[in-house]
Amino acid sequence: MTQRIAFAGFNLESVTAVPQVVDSEAFERVCVRGAELTARFRGTNTVPGGCLKVCEAEGAELVPLFHTLLGALGPASDEAVAQFTQEILDGIENAGPLDGVILFLHGACWAAGYEDVERSVIDAVRARAPSLPIAVALDYHGNIDSQTLRGADIAVAYRHSPHIDMGETGERVTRALLRLLREGRRPGLAVARPGIVIPSIMSATALEPLATIMAEARAVEAAGDCDISVMAGFSYADSTNTGMSVICLDWDGQAAAEAKAKAHAGRLHGARHAIAAAIPIMTADEALSDLERRPAQGRPIVLLEHADRMNDSTHLLRALLDRDVGRVNVPFLLDPETAARAHAAGAGAEIAVALAGRTAPETGGPVEATARVIWSGPKSFTVSGRYQRGSFVDLGLTALLQIGRIRVSVVSHFAFAVDGDPFLIFGERPEDYDVILLRSKTHFRDFYEPLADRILVVDTPDLGPADVRLIPYRQLDTAAAYPWRNDGAPTP
Repeated sequence: MTQRIAFAGFNLESVTAVPQVVDSEAFERVCVRGAELTARFRGTNTVPGGCLKVCEAEGAELVPLFHTLLGALGPASDEAVAQFTQEILDGIENAGPLDGVILFLHGACWAAGYEDVERSVIDAVRARAPSLPIAVALDYHGNIDSQTLRGADIAVAYRHSPHIDMGETGERVTRALLRLLREGRRPGLAVARPGIVIPSIMSATALEPLATIMAEARAVEAAGDCDISVMAGFSYADSTNTGMSVICLDWDGQAAAEAKAKAHAGRLHGARHAIAAAIPIMTADEALSDLERRPAQGRPIVLLEHADRMNDSTHLLRALLDRDVGRVNVPFLLDPETAARAHAAGAGAEIAVALAGRTAPETGGPVEATARVIWSGPKSFTVSGRYQRGSFVDLGLTALLQIGRIRVSVVSHFAFAVDGDPFLIFGERPEDYDVILLRSKTHFRDFYEPLADRILVVDTPDLGPADVRLIPYRQLDTAAAYPWRNDGAPTP
């Protein structure tokens, strides 16, 4: 008998302090439904792509409801959460007989009217379909606790950051659900929390000591019958459960799941100081002085403005205008107003710009300069890098600008600049530049670590500081969450 499994993806990583609320219209812009979902994601390195791969290989039917993913922006509106939750419920009700459902949720979606958005979605599905097995795929940067997953039968999260295993995560969650259906038994599912909040920049899974802890989790899986997800959490979403966590799915039962989750949470707690200080952080002046002392020699230097949360911070751009560090590229700067002005002026025109820095006071304010329009027009592409390979990205109206020795691609829709695509889509290569100003946290590492001469991680006074003590939490109990709390350890 063919199992029929519904799939729905509602995914947003929310920075609570960002003033722009993500409404239903924003989710609708990237939402795909029904047969279009199947066509769009088959063969892609995405969660729905992985789910489709396993279902088709195993003779199961994936019933696509919808998929909407916006990446890292501000809070979701209460209305958007309610609308898409209701769409999941209606989809399950109208899909005909179902054997299970897969929910692809982030874990760090935040909305003012919800204590835990993901818990609310899972609980709503459980209430509507009390006997339907529910499997949940989560982002590695999700904030969860045991209550988040109280309505779920299965839960797994990405194992890597950069998230090069999104497709594999879809495969894992689907295989686990099919096993539950075919064996007729529910595995143990446990969550343990080590009480640690770390900045996203320290969450790359190749950094030590996280790399060793991840390897230990894989070794435990190989020796047993379980799936262990170590999650970094997302410090910039202010929730009661902000911070790291461990999920264990164990076919040997609940006691085994709880023991393994607690053991790995203990490992994280023991390594908390080293995790929170895994890489050096520079000031803007330190980084630019380093560039001047040791200029690029045939390979680009990555300047990482990690505190930027909306791809429109201007702190380093403004500083670069006053320093000659060679040929500079600033990809995917979010500024729809400037993109529209450049397009109206046309290629070859010189225009006065007040560039970016508008989404929040912390972003640095617009940079005033004279720019030459190299190209403008609508721009979209299919991701070629490993992170979300095969996914469709719509930048909206886009302009390529030249300001002195600095080239800036200005986009109308938020997009990650983490691989070679921001260059390839304009007929260029990253190697054409001496310095590349990125705004990623970990995803850039998969492409740029082997390419770059070096990576300089810079802290600027934006909404994603490396020192999480600067975040004005209201819901999180910080006394029990900071890695360096009251135990005599040095602060970062």
